[in-house]
Amino acid sequence: MVWAARAFSPTMTPALSVLDLASVTAGSSHAAALADTIAAAREAERLGYRRFWVAEHHSMPGVASSAPAVLIGAIAAATSTIRVGSGGVMLPNHSSLIVAEQFGTLDALHGDRIDLGLGRAPGTDQLTAAAIRRAIASEGPDDFPNQVLELFAYFGTIEPLESGQGSRVLAIPGMGDAPEIWLLGSSDFSARLAAAMGLPFAFAHHFAGGENTPYVFELYRRLFTPSVVLAEPHSAVAVAALVGDDDAEARRLLLPNVLQQLRMRHGVRPGRLPTLEEALAHEWTAADEAFVDERIRMQAIGATETARARVADLAAATGADEVIVAPQGPDLATRVRTLRALAPAAPSPREV
Repeated sequence: MVWAARAFSPTMTPALSVLDLASVTAGSSHAAALADTIAAAREAERLGYRRFWVAEHHSMPGVASSAPAVLIGAIAAATSTIRVGSGGVMLPNHSSLIVAEQFGTLDALHGDRIDLGLGRAPGTDQLTAAAIRRAIASEGPDDFPNQVLELFAYFGTIEPLESGQGSRVLAIPGMGDAPEIWLLGSSDFSARLAAAMGLPFAFAHHFAGGENTPYVFELYRRLFTPSVVLAEPHSAVAVAALVGDDDAEARRLLLPNVLQQLRMRHGVRPGRLPTLEEALAHEWTAADEAFVDERIRMQAIGATETARARVADLAAATGADEVIVAPQGPDLATRVRTLRALAPAAPSPREV
């Protein structure tokens, strides 16, 4: 896909970052998936990427990043310069106090390298969400914004709230140990909220993007209100990426990820990420093939030149300050190859 140029165009090449899902492939293990994530983070740091984020998901056998704060600590300990954080922590699953303590501890341990991306979705099904929260409760539209304000009060970024957060109840560590906080989203609601609160905004184009993606960024910039956190709008767009020898090979290597998505769309309980052999053996219908083609059209999938052009086009169309690459593929070697092909720096290659 070639994105149409919009009114806003960045004057500088956007920074590149990474989003990793700690994918667990069929026949592999949680330990191997987590080790792969840490290895990918080390390589991303060597290649010059700005950030390395992991996402909170629960009850999904194919994703091992259910405890992002723990995994972020391991990644930060294994690296030294790259920013490390969540993309994101699903705040309604947790008390703001606990999140402040966890990320305050990470900030105290690792200094100004920790990011806290916040989402308002549960990151799982309703039954699992109830198990996490110990109750099934409907949330009003103000709950998430209030939780974010509580979080800032615990970090000492804003004055204590009337309810006592940040005054009688203290986050230790947390108070004075604030990470860089982002709002994440997959709709214009999140863009509006990030703008109203004066926070950095990251959009999940890698799974929710479409023709309207540039509009979400236009809306965020137009509605942005400066805050104690941020004087001017700052945004990032996440894109799924896979680089192959040519476009055909990239399409073939993408099939395990697409098969996983198709199964979820058809109501099949998600399992571990299919192997490439399993995906190739799948009987792909015409509708399935069309889904693959659409996925490729909207994301950075193809030969190096194709994928780089898609990243550049998306950055220009959205005006995003950063592009977050979410590498796809059936194994670590494929994902690292993608990171190397899209890297902001071009060091001499070495084996993983």
